[in-house]
Amino acid sequence: MRRLVQLRGVQLDATARRLGACYDIGDLRRAARRRIPRPVFDYVDGAADEEIASAANVAAFRSWRFLPRVLAGVASANTSASLFGASLPVPLLLGPVGYTRMLHPDGEIGAARSALRHGLPYTLSTMASTGIEELRSGVSSAGPSRSAGPSGSAGPTGSAGPTGSAGDLWFQLYLTRNRPQAFDLVARAADNGYSTLVVTVDTIVAGNRVRDLRNGLSIPPALTFSTMASVASRPSYWYRLLSGPALDYANFAGRAPTTVMQTADFFDPDLNWGDIEDLRARWPGRLLLKGPIGPADARRALEIGVDGVQLSNHGGRQLDRAVAPVDLIAPVREAVGSSFTVLVDSGVRHGSDVAIALALGADAAVLGRAYLYGLMVGGEAGVDRALDLLIWQFKSTMQFLGATSVAELRKQGRDLLARAS
Repeated sequence: MRRLVQLRGVQLDATARRLGACYDIGDLRRAARRRIPRPVFDYVDGAADEEIASAANVAAFRSWRFLPRVLAGVASANTSASLFGASLPVPLLLGPVGYTRMLHPDGEIGAARSALRHGLPYTLSTMASTGIEELRSGVSSAGPSRSAGPSGSAGPTGSAGPTGSAGDLWFQLYLTRNRPQAFDLVARAADNGYSTLVVTVDTIVAGNRVRDLRNGLSIPPALTFSTMASVASRPSYWYRLLSGPALDYANFAGRAPTTVMQTADFFDPDLNWGDIEDLRARWPGRLLLKGPIGPADARRALEIGVDGVQLSNHGGRQLDRAVAPVDLIAPVREAVGSSFTVLVDSGVRHGSDVAIALALGADAAVLGRAYLYGLMVGGEAGVDRALDLLIWQFKSTMQFLGATSVAELRKQGRDLLARAS
């Protein structure tokens, strides 16, 4: 019996213990749901109206099946990918999310530090709880990069992920009604070395996010009878929140608490192609459009000098029943050719999803909820865990498919995929 029974040491660090028990993004989601007050969890997990698009985004990735090449000699499989002339250790980016310090005090700075430590770009939201200059200062004091090379990986119990020097800061812009304020954000992002401007084009009006409406969520959070009740059920969350700096929109500080529907006051329903042409003239760096962009609109973006598109339906949080972005990859790629950058978000929950996106013609996948679940569970360390899991899953999927490089995966892509019957 002594030879058969092996006692493991007890992990004394509670955060490390929680994260160590998470073996995929679903585990992180379940752990976040147990740890975070319902209104805050629903802010991340919920979507618009009946949440059909949100569920369909995940289902669309899972509707593909693999046709692997065998006996391909994949021991040296390399996950690095080229994006805008730079080499990413893995074709992933962290997408923009508003108000992430409500999820954990590490917030935007913790997520950005994790991304850059992995050599991946991080996108700051216009609606962030951390300012443009504050984020730049915060990530400049981040710890050293990890030691694993571009093809390194972390298994389900590991913690080492790929590293690189390609990680940089991007800025996501809502071109709001207050144009001078929006243009000031653009100028500040340029002055602080943000390399890429991502203009979101599907927020002309506010999404009807029913969970947030039912929960009475306001930003900044306002103490009500309902929230006071949740203090008792999640005391550690509220202690972290109340012991840190006051929460607010960094770029709209001083506003009264705003409900989800009241965010429509920020947005401009008259946003049009002329505005994008104006931004192209103002912004010196790379310019992307983010939204449910079909082939015709992608081609028009290319013609006016936009550098790429991020195919997205906002995770189902704006227009419910919008087409899943993964289903737009192939027709958009056909419309714009091979040199135009095509990214995709909405529904990415597994490294296999990243492989599918690349096989269909995308240059990289963009994460949203997947890293936020990790942030809610363990702050910056939780984002590390989410990235490590996704990177390990992506590399192993590549190897199973018989692809030794991302370029090979993209070249052979359609031969490696079949629709589920």
